[in-house]
Amino acid sequence: MSKRRIFLVRHGETDWNLAGRLQGSHDIPLNDLGCEQAAGLARVIERLAGDVGPLDYVASPLSRAAQTMAILRAELGLPPDLFRREPRLKEISFGRWEGNTWTELKRRDPASVADHRANPWHYRPPGGESYSDLSVRVMAAMGEIARDAVVVTHGGVVRAILHALTGMPAQEAAFLPVRQGAVYLIEDGAFEMALA
Repeated sequence: MSKRRIFLVRHGETDWNLAGRLQGSHDIPLNDLGCEQAAGLARVIERLAGDVGPLDYVASPLSRAAQTMAILRAELGLPPDLFRREPRLKEISFGRWEGNTWTELKRRDPASVADHRANPWHYRPPGGESYSDLSVRVMAAMGEIARDAVVVTHGGVVRAILHALTGMPAQEAAFLPVRQGAVYLIEDGAFEMALA
């Protein structure tokens, strides 16, 4: 059996993304641009994958990711709701930092933000998860995907997967800006980013 290809996607834009708020486990829906981005993703996946029927389709159950998957499946002519919702692919939890912007956090708790910047892979926000914690649950879920798959998830999860599957250094992965409306195609230990 050939190695699987992963078409890795961050959900489309939400109003919290627009405002720069940390969403984490908060369930924020897509905004209008997010819905457009989700539709555009279908064209990218079709271009990269060819036959989209046999692919496995797996998404985080948070509405911004599940909506993105439903829209892109509809655009591909597939039943919008026939995909697997995988709780282990939920976004990293920022705990008590959720709902804040980085600017607000720096003003309110500069020492914790500095600790995070110094050791982003292992730092755990108050009541939240570190990237190291996140990687354990995410890679357990990824290990169960046996064939080529479209995986719709979140920025933090994309970083964890790129670190684990492509060898991107943890420090670099932690600060990687993950684009919305882009597909990260992972194949043979490398990745390329493709836009609509």
